[in-house]
Amino acid sequence: MIVKTSLLVAFFAVTVSVGLYFRKHNTDVDSFVLGNRSVGAWLTAFAYGTSYFSAVVFVGYAGQFGWKYGISAVWIGLGNAFIGSLLAWVTLGRRTRLMTRHLNSATMPEFFGARFQSRGLKLAASVITFVFLVPYTASLYNGLSRLFAMAFGTDFTFCIAAMAALTGLYVIAGGYVATAVNDFIQGIIMLGGVIATAAAVLSVNGGFLGSLDALARVHADTPGVYASFFGPDPLNLLGVVLLTSVGTWGLPQMVQKFYAIRSEKSIAKGTVISTLFALVVSGGCYFLGGFGRLFADRVNIAADGFDAIIPAMLSGFSSLLIGIVVMLVLSASMSTLSSLVMTSASTFTLDFLRDTVFKDMDDRRQLRVIRMMIAVFILISSIIAVIQYKGGISFIAQLMGISWGALAGAFLAPFLYSLYWKRVSIAAVWACFLFSTLLMTANVFFRGAFPASLQSPINAGAFAMLAGLIIAPAVSLVTKAPETRRMEQVFSCYDQPVTVPSRQSLGD
Repeated sequence: MIVKTSLLVAFFAVTVSVGLYFRKHNTDVDSFVLGNRSVGAWLTAFAYGTSYFSAVVFVGYAGQFGWKYGISAVWIGLGNAFIGSLLAWVTLGRRTRLMTRHLNSATMPEFFGARFQSRGLKLAASVITFVFLVPYTASLYNGLSRLFAMAFGTDFTFCIAAMAALTGLYVIAGGYVATAVNDFIQGIIMLGGVIATAAAVLSVNGGFLGSLDALARVHADTPGVYASFFGPDPLNLLGVVLLTSVGTWGLPQMVQKFYAIRSEKSIAKGTVISTLFALVVSGGCYFLGGFGRLFADRVNIAADGFDAIIPAMLSGFSSLLIGIVVMLVLSASMSTLSSLVMTSASTFTLDFLRDTVFKDMDDRRQLRVIRMMIAVFILISSIIAVIQYKGGISFIAQLMGISWGALAGAFLAPFLYSLYWKRVSIAAVWACFLFSTLLMTANVFFRGAFPASLQSPINAGAFAMLAGLIIAPAVSLVTKAPETRRMEQVFSCYDQPVTVPSRQSLGD
């Protein structure tokens, strides 16, 4: 207990100190929300990765999908690395940075409002962001609760209060830069923790080959299926890969990382760092979860649910390893939580309250309101997490699937097409907003009425994203096009001349 408590105290001391140190750097809204758009490659890449992977992945997704698909769950990690990170950076990074700066937008709703000159789109996007980030944030606490109960025997409510208070403290004090620095520190902990945990779990059954052989012998209708290349259910596995990989392209808290990056060199370097980070963390988590069935004697799935699998796998290890794992999950949870609350609070303040309730706010008042909304958002999500946990409403993966499906389905296609295609219409953006949010809301309340393949929030979310990629161009082609002169002005950001060294260009 001394070892575990010491690690925990040291972790909290560092994160809070970072927040307090960077407090003096927050002189205006741009520095608080985007770090004056001058954040380097390492901090941006780690901020992207740690916002991507939370306790939801380590406890919820790794446990559930490792149990369902066996070692083939590693495909999810590979998809996260090469589609959710590498391809996202290559496709979105530069264009997002250029156009958002050109339009002077600090949030995704502000981008839609400026890109289409529509106050309605801006307000709608801010409401969607605020509403659907709440269940995702609530799910972060629940992933942590089981590990804390296993490691410390503490009450779940205390875990939520401590995590919420400390995260709120360093985000409110230090803003985006403090969040990015803490993400970097927490990311290093996550890398080391995943590697150490995977090695320890494999050692129980004689290493990788011994564990793979034992997994192949797990009783099933098809012996060896859980140790196979594609697992027992490739189609549903594909749905998970799509939602967790392509979905990041439309999540406000992920895309916003590109707004703040410093330079072309930072984008190139950040692409590599982010991909490698995802490969180790996400690939390692799903690799670890793939061996969950070897510990079936330690967990009762029917009674405790899939979220109990990973804690059960770790319950027999040393106090030092358990302390490292607790720090890993704390790092993953707090980094993602800080990103979510920063995104939601800044979005709700700048894109909703400033236009409807508190008009003509000066910069100092905007900062005060953003900080207040960070506290409010943390409080709301904490209350929902307690209610959800004690009421047993849903598993972690279901909460995350609802959030990701609604947000990515609403924003991915309009945002992606808006960076590349002048013809995207306002009607097309509205169509994507309405289709995705209504679909995922209906999936919550009328799940039984859905076709069997879409009853899972994971599959419904993947369907919403893919449908948006078709809806946006289809509606754009049959509705009024944006004004040509306006689109020329918007896309002029890509044509501005820049000076580069001769090693990059022969010149004219």
